[in-house]
Amino acid sequence: MIRRSTNDHWGAVLQYDELVKGERKDRMFHHTLRLSQSQMTGDKGKVARAATGWVQKAFQGTSAAVAERDTLSKSVDPVPDECPVNSFNEWDTLEEVIVGRAENACVPPFTVEVKANTYEKHWPFYQKYGGQLFPEEHLKKAVSEIEEMCNILRLEGVKVRRPEPIDWVTHYKTPDFDSTGLYSAMPRDILLVVGNEIIEAPMAWRSRFFEYRAYRPLIKEYFSQGAKWTTAPKPTMADDLYDQEYPMRTVEDRHQLAAQGKFVTTEFEPCFDAADFIRAGRDIFAQRSQVTNYMGIEWMRRHLGPEYRIHLLSFKDPNPMHIDATFNIIGPGLVLSNPDRPCHQIEMFKKAGWTIVHPPTPLIPDDHPLWMSSKWLSMNVLMLDEKRVLVESSETTTQKMFEKLGIKTIKVNIRHANSLGGGFHCWTCDIRRRGILESYFN
Repeated sequence: MIRRSTNDHWGAVLQYDELVKGERKDRMFHHTLRLSQSQMTGDKGKVARAATGWVQKAFQGTSAAVAERDTLSKSVDPVPDECPVNSFNEWDTLEEVIVGRAENACVPPFTVEVKANTYEKHWPFYQKYGGQLFPEEHLKKAVSEIEEMCNILRLEGVKVRRPEPIDWVTHYKTPDFDSTGLYSAMPRDILLVVGNEIIEAPMAWRSRFFEYRAYRPLIKEYFSQGAKWTTAPKPTMADDLYDQEYPMRTVEDRHQLAAQGKFVTTEFEPCFDAADFIRAGRDIFAQRSQVTNYMGIEWMRRHLGPEYRIHLLSFKDPNPMHIDATFNIIGPGLVLSNPDRPCHQIEMFKKAGWTIVHPPTPLIPDDHPLWMSSKWLSMNVLMLDEKRVLVESSETTTQKMFEKLGIKTIKVNIRHANSLGGGFHCWTCDIRRRGILESYFN
């Protein structure tokens, strides 16, 4: 029996976002939010109303905050004229990037949120090795592949930065849970750059609670050089954030649940991974997934303000987690759309004159271990500019697709790195691209 969840109420947000045309989406979102609140009943409704009230009151200016800001402004160094952080989209010329580390990557404990984001054939692996390092020989190969990728990026004129190496096997405990860590392999998951601002995502997996620590030295350096630095509200990750009875035995189960707007994360508090957002100038696209809830998307909408438009997208995806292996924007008016996970809102792109490209079926062998991802990492590419792209060296059909589009492919082998859950886009976070804020939708 499926336990009643506040996800049912928040699902109305997505339905309204899809149905209403010609209306401002932020106004519709708030209307739907008020409607869903009025329908909530029972203990879960009380929890959701309390959480929503907290979000509405958060980040309001106070006289004390203003006084503190004025004091700080007198004690810190002046902001430099040129900020090293500048990125508004996924395709302007890449000048500086953070590349993740495979070192010390740890298998996450087999918790309900991990179970909901992995496939049944891998569950015995997590049950056996949770809390231990990933297989040693596999990690060595992944480390070597990523080092070579860094070398190639440098040869292409890109400055490469790396997070700190951390022992992710270390056990930690909070008042609400205990866990071991995961890795600092995927900076795209935890960092979102919008203009000159770096936003630290709150995350949704307990094994990723302290992942930000690997990036803090870099972020502090960027901050000292003029970047804005924001940390989204850190969730408690208490049991109420997860539907502990979430049923997920088969792919068919997952398709049905996703179609109904049911996810393992509830609306108890905001949560999101940065990789559930993809940027196209003033328009930023997000999906409600197993790791990103509506409260997290709404926090981002309010935080960025009217200068940016947050659009909700949804897909026919049995396991929604991160948007960039499903919908990857690779140029102004050009998007890769996964043919196995069609986008329900694709018409808005067609009406705006965008070109929709369906990438070919991935060539990765069935026996290659993909513990945390699908084969569609083949479309998880990194644009160095509008005419250069990093592509997996063995994905020859994807390379031909790009060549037909007039884009030069830079071939790099990261097959063992893929096993940890990411392609080129996941393994990187672009810090500086040579471009300005523009609108690509009328």
